[in-house]
Amino acid sequence: MRTDLAVIGAGPAGLAATLAAAARGLRVALLDAAPAPGGQYLRQPAADLAARRPPGPHRPHRPHRPGRAWRRLRDALAAHVAAGRVTLLMDHHIWAVEPAFPGFTVHALPGPDEEESVAVRSRALVLATGGYEKVLPFPGWTLPGVVTAGGAQAMLKGGLVVPGRRAVMAGTGPLLLPVATGLAAAGTEVAALVESADLRALPRHGRALAVKLPEAAGHAARLLRHRVRLLTGHTVLRAHGEDALTAVTVAALDRAGRPRPGTERRLACDTLAVGHGMLPHTDLAVSLGCRLAGPAVHVDDEQRTDVPGVWAAGEATGIGGAALASAEGHIAGRSAAARLRGGEPRAADWARAANSRTTHRKFAAALDAVYAPPAHWTERITDDTVVCRCEEVTAGAVRRAVTELGAGDARTVKLLTRAGMGWCQGRMCGPAVAGLAGCELLPARRPFACPVPLGTLARQHHEPTGEGAP
Repeated sequence: MRTDLAVIGAGPAGLAATLAAAARGLRVALLDAAPAPGGQYLRQPAADLAARRPPGPHRPHRPHRPGRAWRRLRDALAAHVAAGRVTLLMDHHIWAVEPAFPGFTVHALPGPDEEESVAVRSRALVLATGGYEKVLPFPGWTLPGVVTAGGAQAMLKGGLVVPGRRAVMAGTGPLLLPVATGLAAAGTEVAALVESADLRALPRHGRALAVKLPEAAGHAARLLRHRVRLLTGHTVLRAHGEDALTAVTVAALDRAGRPRPGTERRLACDTLAVGHGMLPHTDLAVSLGCRLAGPAVHVDDEQRTDVPGVWAAGEATGIGGAALASAEGHIAGRSAAARLRGGEPRAADWARAANSRTTHRKFAAALDAVYAPPAHWTERITDDTVVCRCEEVTAGAVRRAVTELGAGDARTVKLLTRAGMGWCQGRMCGPAVAGLAGCELLPARRPFACPVPLGTLARQHHEPTGEGAP
């Protein structure tokens, strides 16, 4: 199919970009691997799921209902779809994007079989590819019952299920708060929220953090109501169990980020939801040659990358939450609409969104300053701890690659140990491998953003394009 603008990612940033561009006359194709728009933040369960599944110990009442903001987005999107301005391509896994003068071709695998690739040709792109969780390993983290914080949230929001009866939340970052309160409200006993950051640093960033103070206060009140113990300046040392998780050991951290002797305590639980922040998804941006600023895509005031015709918005340009993503998406959509129609964008047209972007970028910078993994987390990873789950590579193997085989970067470690060569392509183990190797985590340049069947690639090469080319 052909369209004016392809928006990749249907979370808050992608939805905002789509609505802004469609409202200004562009034909937009919105693509996402999920079955419905919304992303993680606005994830909704299937319409009839609650009716078919009565509440129970592992089937809680619906933990949240669509808010007014989501209903407005949903209705506006439906109106543009009905008018033919937006084509929704959900359950489409984008495996590559390539320049196709003039414009770009987006290659996607639709449906659960993911065998027959489809191509979307567009004049321009908005990359709203979001982010993914960072989880740092520790002994026992591969036990059944250990999940990511975002995974627990997805189960709760999308499946209306809880991961267990008694949970511990651990790691660092603002995501732990809403997941803990959500699980508690759904009936899970949350034994503790174990936050490694020292939250006494929060007042130093009070002005930047004030924008989210009411929301944070609400979560704190709900934690108190459910009697959730908050352990700040603590970390998980080990998860215990044979065939499944039965307990975790936590300890207080000293000022240097090392466990303080004598502070260990064991918490019984059947679920550990753990997370250490998020990283931007930049695979497609890197493959197109977009410049990065640190781990994120570099953009200008219009959300344009340095590749002509490519805009980026949301977590791909820096982790900052849904409000920041929505503001950036709106600006990207309006800028793309103006430029594709031959005009010059006016910053005054999105002044409100720009102000929101500025406010929430300051908020995100403050969070980065407060929430950081302990400085010496690698010291607590034993040599027999599996770091790369896909290829079953241990921390000891990574360390030997560095100390005995001379590896000086994550790519060389990968070649020597296979760490990062599995299904997830290093997204789960990348931060841990880089940390253990003592090197910087650099984005990988891959020809494909997700696994592709060989048969699909063969057909892609031999089948005609429909435009006279072989």
